[in-house]
Formats: sequence, structure tokens, C-alpha cells
Amino acid sequence: MSKTLSSTSSSSANRSRMQRVREELEEDIVNGRMAPGEQVHLEALVRRFEVSRTPVREALQQLEASGLVVVLPKRGTYVARVGMPELIQMFEVMAELEALCASLAARRVKAPALAEIAAAHAACEQQAGVQDANAYYYANEQFHQLIYQACGNPFLVQQTTTLKNRLKPYRRLQLRLRNRIAQSLAEHRQIVDALQRGDSEAAARVARDHVLIQGQRFTDLMSLADRAQGADLATDQVATA
Repeated sequence: MSKTLSSTSSSSANRSRMQRVREELEEDIVNGRMAPGEQVHLEALVRRFEVSRTPVREALQQLEASGLVVVLPKRGTYVARVGMPELIQMFEVMAELEALCASLAARRVKAPALAEIAAAHAACEQQAGVQDANAYYYANEQFHQLIYQACGNPFLVQQTTTLKNRLKPYRRLQLRLRNRIAQSLAEHRQIVDALQRGDSEAAARVARDHVLIQGQRFTDLMSLADRAQGADLATDQVATA
């Protein structure tokens, strides 16, 4: 019994380390601190995060799955080159997938699943109250995943989840914009209301707008990041003048 508990605790600790490494690397890539095409060195990350190779390898595997890094055989791992036009295109497709999931869910959701969705929304409200962007993101992720499952179409769930994972760091990062968590929460409430009424058209419309706003917000976020990097560069130039 103790061995089982020890193994479970060790596994949980490894996941926690992997999650920390992945999240910090996501932010580095999205904010431009790691440039497109830049090589990612495993040993350097092991030293930086003071962890073993295992959580770093697992984090890089997840980043590869989300499209943020690419692995070139016999050459190494590199930051993927993803431009703004492609990101906006991906958000447009994501919006339509989310809309279809919400529309079908409004028609097919059962009472127990609807109760789970409402509970997930309550969890989002709790995290929004403490203004923890990361905690809110994970509660938000669960909320959306339950809606996917409620649509009753496993193929649609698979396709939606795949693209959601590709956009995961961008959807998480945009929650750090001022007032975005409050706006996201209000949009969630509209989705829940539409599902409870069985209004498929309203559910689709709100779900679509919810994700499209994220894409627009991400554009704003990238502009803010560009200005911040410009300010840092100017500071460095003054310091070395």
C-alpha cells in the first residue's frame, strides 16, 4: 500500500514539474523570448529548471503536440515558426468548432452532464474571484471540455480537442489581459443559459463569439508584447550608450 502511495506521489510530482516547465516555455515562445527557429537545448533546460531530463522531455513532447516546437530528425528541437495570419486562421476554425459543439450540446445534453457544466462554470467563478489567470484557465478548459463531450459526436470532440491543444498557450496567455477573465466569465454564463434553455442557435452564436474574441484579444496581446520588448531594447541601448 505504501509503495503504491509513494509511486502515486512521485508521478504527481513529475507531472507538476513537467507542467511548470511546459507553461514557462509556452510563455517564452508566445512572448518572443524564444525566437521562431531557435534551437531548444535539453541540457540547458535541465539546468535552468533544476529538474531531471524526464519532465523536460515530457514538456517538449506536449509543446510539439501543440505545434509550438518541431523536432527535426538528427538535428534537434526548434521553436516552430507560426505567424500571426496562421494563428488568426486557427482561431477562426476553432470558433466554428466550438459553435458546432455548443449547438449540438444544447440539443443533446442530458441533465447530469448539464449539472456538470454548471458546476464547472461555478469553479470558473471561484478562480475568477481570486484573479489567478492560470487557475482560471484550467477551470475554463474543463468547462469547454464538458461542452465538447455533451455534443454527442466523438469525431467532432476529437477534432476540436486537437485544435484546442494547438491553441492552448495562446488561449491561456490572453486571459492575462485586463478585464478578460471577467468578460470570459460573462460569456460562459451566456453559454450555460443557452444550454439550459436548449437554444442551439444562441449557444452556437455565443460560443463562436467567445473564441473569436480570444483571437482578437491575442492580437492585442502580441501588440503589447511587441511594445514591451521595444521598451526593453531601448533601455538596453541607453544603458550601453
